[in-house]
Amino acid sequence: MKYVLITGGVISGIGKGVVASSIGTLLKSCGTRVTSIKIDPYINIDAGTFSPYEHGEVFVLDDGGEVDLDLGNYERFLDVTLHKDNNITTGKIYQSVINKERAGDYLGKTVQVVPHITDAIQGWVERVARVPVDGDEQEPDVCIIELGGTIGDIEGMPFVEAFRQFQFRAGKHNFCNVHVSLVPQIGHNPSLPHTTGEQKTKPTQASIRELRGLGLVPDLIVCRSVSPLTKAVKEKISMFCHVESERVLSVNDVTSIYRVPLLLNDNNVINLLAEILKLPIETPRRNRNLVKWKDLADRYDRLLKEVTIALVGKYTQLEDSYASVIKALRHSALDCNHKLNLKYVDSEDLELSTQHDDPVRYHEAWSQLCSSNGVLVPGGFGLRGVEGKILACQWARKTKKPFLGICLGLQCAVIEFSRNVLGWKDAHSTEFNSSTTKPVVIEMPEHNPGQMGGTMRLGKRRTVFQTENSILRKLYQNPKYVEERHRHRYEVNYDLVPQFEEKGMKFVGHDVDGKRMEIMELEDHPYYVAVQYHPEYLSRPMKPSPPYLGLLLAASGKMQNYLARGCRNSPKFSTDSDVSTSDEEIVDFASAKEGATSGL
Repeated sequence: MKYVLITGGVISGIGKGVVASSIGTLLKSCGTRVTSIKIDPYINIDAGTFSPYEHGEVFVLDDGGEVDLDLGNYERFLDVTLHKDNNITTGKIYQSVINKERAGDYLGKTVQVVPHITDAIQGWVERVARVPVDGDEQEPDVCIIELGGTIGDIEGMPFVEAFRQFQFRAGKHNFCNVHVSLVPQIGHNPSLPHTTGEQKTKPTQASIRELRGLGLVPDLIVCRSVSPLTKAVKEKISMFCHVESERVLSVNDVTSIYRVPLLLNDNNVINLLAEILKLPIETPRRNRNLVKWKDLADRYDRLLKEVTIALVGKYTQLEDSYASVIKALRHSALDCNHKLNLKYVDSEDLELSTQHDDPVRYHEAWSQLCSSNGVLVPGGFGLRGVEGKILACQWARKTKKPFLGICLGLQCAVIEFSRNVLGWKDAHSTEFNSSTTKPVVIEMPEHNPGQMGGTMRLGKRRTVFQTENSILRKLYQNPKYVEERHRHRYEVNYDLVPQFEEKGMKFVGHDVDGKRMEIMELEDHPYYVAVQYHPEYLSRPMKPSPPYLGLLLAASGKMQNYLARGCRNSPKFSTDSDVSTSDEEIVDFASAKEGATSGL
């Protein structure tokens, strides 16, 4: 077993996850079996109880693991299915050690960070690294491990010490340390493309010095910078960091993350890893997978037509809060040969201006919503901003605007329909109003309110289609059922479903017991679809998620051609139609406000 440890220096958030995913992609393209592990030094057991503003989105795996969003990068790039044990946290390690201590496994010894915690980390890595992925009978050849945080962080010290020991445990040619560091460019002005600032190496030198002082020696240094490193800068880093100049890799800013594997390939990273790890890699002259990546990156750069999607959410101040949603939208837009113009609409701003005394933000929010080609209402928790999401659902329904609701988005669409079509003005979810006379969304019986972590309906579940006359079933290539990942505590009230369907809101997908409503489609609408699950978790750059693809097809005017061809070929081969918003489709603010008032 070979191990590649990815560490980071200078600052966090410089792209360790993308570098790790890209290295894995290159190795996999050469026929190497690859798995990944993400280490997060926080004491939480998992990411499930984080606020979206604290740590970005919570990514959910097939087995129900609530993990760091970087595991989403690994799954998307490598097209593999990982498990909750592929995410290691300080909380998990300490919990396992304490459980052993309580069971008497340490035979009365004093339990300490060294050796007990460090041994537990090494044992966990070895165990998980050997688990076959995606039904492969053989264990992986290479495990890529990303150590979260920055070298020098106090919470990461036990992990650094564990890997200092682990490099000897694994063996000389079985362990490689790739250190990702920032090379700032002082004086660089993006608005003046012909001017370049001076690339500063001191932060990288300091980071490598600290890494070496902790007992880890980098085999490769990946330098993140605005522009490609000059030869002189590479040689300077090589000299002061004791690494050969060809092992100093330049990863500068590029037009899309699809170009990062190609950039690393240009840096000869495959041959370098093969040399360091003694991997039996024979790089073909024309690697088919790399050709696909290059085609993907080239198409992304050549996109001319634009499609505008309004993301009506509660956590719009931080893009990482909707990382998988945004990537799923981009995958689908690219497949439709359109550039995604994503507008973030804070759902609170759509509510009546008298509620927050900021009419400017109110009108700007409605302007962005009304000028979009499609509307997406994603998941979320808590009462804040829910009425704004309900108003967005109402506007999309009444104006025939393409709409996709995810999780809470489905529930908001049901609440809106109950109030304005069925006439149940008090309709609500018991999550937000426990005393409502019309509980159209209710708490699931197995939800355990006594504990927050891991108590939702989590992981991959089966959804069975109830009819062949379903647009989403056609987009899924007409299967009898689909399996998607869930993360929710509340569900549509089954007892009220017949009254919804009588008025045209069809629940075309149920769970295997027929009691949970999983997919909703509205009659007499070009694309008004909502799902209880989170399809974004399974979206891939070259295999977009069908519900998201449907939204982008409808928003870009390609839906009918795609359906007419039996949903067989990629939408990029269909006839384009101009994406525009007619005067009739744009609701003026007075009408919007009148509609908003009627929805409350």
